[in-house]
Amino acid sequence: MSHAPKRFDFSIPVRINLYSDTQSKPTPGMKEAMLNAEVGDEQGGSDPTVWLLCDRVAALLGKEAAMFLPSGTMCNQVAIATHCRPGDEILAHEGAHIQSSEGGAPGAISGVLIKGLTGERGQFSAASLEEAIRPISRYSPPQRLVEVEQTANKGGGACWPVSALREVAEAAHRHGMAVHMDGARLMNAAVALGVPASEIVADCDTVWLDFTKGLGAPLGAVLAGTSDFIGQAWRWKQRLGGSMRQGGLNAAACVYALDHHIDRLVEDHANAASLARGMAQIPGITVETPETNLVFFDTKGTGMTAAAFAGKLRQAGVMVSVSDTWRGRACLHLDVTAPLVEEALAIMRQAV
Repeated sequence: MSHAPKRFDFSIPVRINLYSDTQSKPTPGMKEAMLNAEVGDEQGGSDPTVWLLCDRVAALLGKEAAMFLPSGTMCNQVAIATHCRPGDEILAHEGAHIQSSEGGAPGAISGVLIKGLTGERGQFSAASLEEAIRPISRYSPPQRLVEVEQTANKGGGACWPVSALREVAEAAHRHGMAVHMDGARLMNAAVALGVPASEIVADCDTVWLDFTKGLGAPLGAVLAGTSDFIGQAWRWKQRLGGSMRQGGLNAAACVYALDHHIDRLVEDHANAASLARGMAQIPGITVETPETNLVFFDTKGTGMTAAAFAGKLRQAGVMVSVSDTWRGRACLHLDVTAPLVEEALAIMRQAV
């Protein structure tokens, strides 16, 4: 059985792409920055634009050092492999991306186990974490790492409050565990909470920031931590094929995003709120109130599965994603304007 993705159907143009913020296209200004980038050999340490990006992100997140990688999934796997040893256990939310969406990489690459914790909106409490921590025993896997996701994707794009993160980190550190943050949409959380990213991740030992989602770059994520940790992580970057040559072309897009695409995330959040309000008025559609740019909805009341609903929208040029039998997701990003939200709502009403 093939696991290759289905070839995209180009016969029906996608006019309103709500599938994911990974669908965002580089803006003209970003493309110009890429064309004008000063480059070198990233693997050999001679690409000045990559170093500029890494220094900028380390400062933004309040960490000592950072490294540029092709994707957020690779950031997670490099971090896990550096923090852990085969047979170790990671504590994470049961809906975490590393658990559900990375092809079993933690087990396949690092030989680690993941213990899923429960909690509302993709988050777990310090008390829940404490309950999951076992006495040290030769019969049990060493519990080495606690992983949190900001924002929590399957939790509806929910933001971990800084106070909750601090309590979780304090509990983890008290038991000798490190804390790693999957920061795929960290800047969405920073904008929504009105808190600097460095404050949000202050108690995390490692964190990465994705540039291919709301920040709109075509490639790249940056993993940050202590200088010693990043130095050790380079071996895993090499092992997994994450080293690049003239990486400055893509790093330039990420630098451009830092300068131009963070403050505008508030527009995506406003459009998500507008879409959610409109969808909630469609008979049979139940909507989860969004905190950031993700709008999760339930179609059960319409009698259509989420896939059937998405199929009708696709025929009309609107694309959303499907999470479960009845649950779907619409994602707002820089290519979806307020007028497009209104057009999407009209198509949704017609579909129902």
